[in-house]
Amino acid sequence: MANGAEQRLAEAVEVSELETDRPLLGRTSTAERVADVLRDRIAEGFFPPGTRLSEDSIKGALGVSRNTLREAFRLLTHERLLVHELNRGVFVRVVSVADLTDIYRVRALVECAAVRGLGAPPYRLDAVEAAVVAGERAARERAWQELSTANIRFHQAVVGLAGSPRTDELMRAVLAELRLVFHFMDDPRRFHAPYLTRNRQILEALQAGDAAEAERLLASYLEDSRRQLAGAYAERVSS
Repeated sequence: MANGAEQRLAEAVEVSELETDRPLLGRTSTAERVADVLRDRIAEGFFPPGTRLSEDSIKGALGVSRNTLREAFRLLTHERLLVHELNRGVFVRVVSVADLTDIYRVRALVECAAVRGLGAPPYRLDAVEAAVVAGERAARERAWQELSTANIRFHQAVVGLAGSPRTDELMRAVLAELRLVFHFMDDPRRFHAPYLTRNRQILEALQAGDAAEAERLLASYLEDSRRQLAGAYAERVSS
């Protein structure tokens, strides 16, 4: 009884923070907007992998109907961020090692193609540079969660160079799924900090107008990152 009461209290405290997201839904609360809020919260680690999402608590915190929330859950399940377990409810998904390998396959296809298709320089690199600078600042301040976020934004900005809303949407879902992996790791900072220098090198290649070199650096970066993270993650999920 005590454990159940403690669990309900912890859930109430966590979900109550969603009330601050209610203004983001606007006057017409749609499932897509609810999904946007929950996607961001999952990416931030607010709902870690394996967490059961309470319909009653979340719909109350966001002020939406049960049908709207269920449609948002359906959208995020389609994006592979949530999983529905029969007679148990909806949970934040725990990514498999095979999933992780596939995520990196998609990243290599999309990110490298975005750089390859840039055309003639100069390129609009404000967002890429801002992400690099934010990551370097976070590392100096030992703000590891901010470092993780800056690294994700770097890759989003690289894909954003393609100027394709559909590719941006695809990449946002892929990187949100990837963050489920980092939230499962004991010390995710060691998977981000070593790549700061490589982010800077990619940026400098793009600033120099050398898209071919930037693509080469990016492809090598992604392969090294995949190998390092897959090995560590396999040990973590099997322990």
